[in-house]
Amino acid sequence: MSEKDTIKYKLEQREIDNLSEFACKSRFTKGRKTPVENCDIRTEFQRDRDRIIHSKAFRRLKHKTQVFLSPYDDHFRTRLTHTLEVSQIARTLSRALDLNEDLTEAICLGHDLGHTPFGHCGEGVLNELMDNGFKHNEQSVRVVEVLENLNLCKETVDGILTHSWGLKPITLEGQVVQLADKIAYINHDIDDSIRAEIIAEEDLPKECIKYFSSDKNKRLTKMITEIINNSIGKDKVSMSEEAWGYTTELRTWMFKNVYVDSPAKLEEGKARNIVKALFDFYVDLLLKNCDEKQAKRAVCDYISGMTDQYAIQKYTQHFVPTPMITKTSDAYLYKLISTAND
Repeated sequence: MSEKDTIKYKLEQREIDNLSEFACKSRFTKGRKTPVENCDIRTEFQRDRDRIIHSKAFRRLKHKTQVFLSPYDDHFRTRLTHTLEVSQIARTLSRALDLNEDLTEAICLGHDLGHTPFGHCGEGVLNELMDNGFKHNEQSVRVVEVLENLNLCKETVDGILTHSWGLKPITLEGQVVQLADKIAYINHDIDDSIRAEIIAEEDLPKECIKYFSSDKNKRLTKMITEIINNSIGKDKVSMSEEAWGYTTELRTWMFKNVYVDSPAKLEEGKARNIVKALFDFYVDLLLKNCDEKQAKRAVCDYISGMTDQYAIQKYTQHFVPTPMITKTSDAYLYKLISTAND
């Protein structure tokens, strides 16, 4: 079979024929650090998506905090459901703008692989403890390039690195993910905060409600539509200035009323103590085998990969005393026979 007869070639040609002139075409990817054997079925960005989905770091996202620490209510978002919501929004945007949906999805699914247990609280602790700081977007790149060595395309890695606000992606697909991440967490964090009874729908800024609607579905649709209408046929993905102003106002309001000092954060002091205690414990442990720089790097990688419950479990194991195991007897059960008819 010639290359032109493969499914991959046909998919690549479909991208070239149908996608926007500004879209990133998989046939022209900047490639991977290490060359790999060709796949006749999938494009390179499809392969990236599949590698991320099958990674261990992706599976652990289901037990990592989004905003609410280790919630028992199954309807609160976790880092995994956040990732899926970002992916859904970003794919909608990319499809509407004739951008590369496979690249967009791959970036979305990988963007938070390096996030810590206990959300941004855990990230903050590691940022204080590491000599050069800690950022989850950089750790996500470390996960795919070093810890799991997924050998992704350069465009995917760049999108993962630059999904955090203030950085500049090299592709429009990366720009889509930046915006999708922001509008996803604003909207689902409002929904979770209302569910937790921290805020009520009517508490939201009146001008923002008037512009976007108080209905979460209409609000999200309005934000997505604003991006599409403002970006079609352009070499930049962005909201209209007016919509962006109200989005920023809504985000600022969430920081003031939910993210910084609210009932959602009451347990963060305990979470900080867990992360710091584990960090110090493991660094001291590793100093017997390596220097301090190596020890901190290894411990940072270990802790940032933990789920909330695993971190709690390891803290309990190392710092909470357990009773001595003693032999037990069922003699009392037989003794109860004499009272069974009383």
